[in-house]
This record gives sequence, C-alpha cells and structure tokens, in this order.
Amino acid sequence: MADETDYPESRTSVYTTLAAGPGFRHEIEVKRSRFITVLTRTADEDAARTALAGLRREFHDARHHCFAFVLGPDRDVQRSNDDGEPSGTAGIPMLEALLKRETAPGVADLSDVSAVVVRYFGGILLGAGGLVRAYSESVSGALELAPLVRRRRLRVCSVPVRHAAAGRLENDLRAAGYVMAETGYEAQTTVLRLALPDNPAELARAADRVAAMTAGSASLVPGETEWIDVPIS
Repeated sequence: MADETDYPESRTSVYTTLAAGPGFRHEIEVKRSRFITVLTRTADEDAARTALAGLRREFHDARHHCFAFVLGPDRDVQRSNDDGEPSGTAGIPMLEALLKRETAPGVADLSDVSAVVVRYFGGILLGAGGLVRAYSESVSGALELAPLVRRRRLRVCSVPVRHAAAGRLENDLRAAGYVMAETGYEAQTTVLRLALPDNPAELARAADRVAAMTAGSASLVPGETEWIDVPIS
C-alpha cells in the first residue's frame, strides 16, 4: 500500500507500523479497573488527535483517556498525556511501550502509531507503580497482538507490456520476489509497476531481469520514490 504521506527528508528508508485498517483494540482488567487500548495508524498529529477525539466521544463515560503517539519514519514526533492520572503514570509509560517495542531482534522502529488507553475505574486505587505497570502492559499487550507491516521507501518503476502478456509477466515477477505496486491500464498496454530498493545496482538487475523475461520486448522505466507497505516476512 502506498499513500500520499511524503517524508522526503527522512534519514531512514524503512520502519514498522500498523497494518492499514480501522485500528486494533485490546482490553485488560487490573483490580476491577478496565484498561481498553486502541491502536490507530496515524500519518500526522492532526490524525492522531482526531482519533483521540473520536474515542473520547465513544467512551464518554470513562474517567481517563490517556494517549501517546509516535510519528514519522525517524520517530521525531512524540507526544503523551496522562489525562488526569498522576503525573508520569500513564502517558510516558505508554510512549515508552511504543518506542521500545521490538519489531525484529534488536530493532525498535515502530512509528505512525497512536495509542489511547481508556480507563474505567474499578474502585480500587492502584498506586503510582500499579498505574505505570497497567498502562505499560496494556499497550505492550496490544502491540503483541496487533498486525504490523514494514513501511519502505522504494523506487516505483513501470513496465509497459502488451495486455496479453501482462498476466504471465506479473506472475513471473511476483515469483521472483519483486514487490508489485498498483497496475495501470492504457489503450495498447498494461503498465506493471515494481517497487524496488532505490539504488542503481538493484535497478540495473531488475531491468536485466525484465528484459530476459520478455525476450527484450519490455523495458523498465524508473519513476518516483514512494512509501509502500510490505508484509513482514
């Protein structure tokens, strides 16, 4: 999946985020208090705050709506809020859970994710330490179950090919391990689109592969870079 979000100045070319969708929910109970975590994929701060506002309306009778979010490939936008809980017992532990979530051994690169924890007070005080653990574990538990994808900055290249040959070529390219972007259609040709690592050697190899697969009847045309979702293998 590609979208309109653009990060031309980012230092990284890959990070991890939530799979596209309506969001992910997970609930735990601690000493009768309900902690409902809602994880949402959010491209910018306005989207994160819109998601929070929607959950405040949905769970209008809850005592707390604490939040944390991390945005951008370089994770340079980070916010959190305790929403009435004792200072430092909710928002910061939630933010730390997002920042420290390992998406591969030794790799913590989760971003473009907002977490809101809705708390329904159960009548038993948890104390500062108990609150920190509850909010942290609520987000960490949700992240363990939530569907994640890699977000990669790739060079999208076009391969115009005759309609009759497009299906077979696409299957061959997929079988060879190439990431395919959205296909286009023109009067005389089908335009297959490949998302490739943005370096000259990879582009040259792909161009040679396309030429070999089509006996020289099709060629690779480099295009712009885009951020594209790739499944985690």
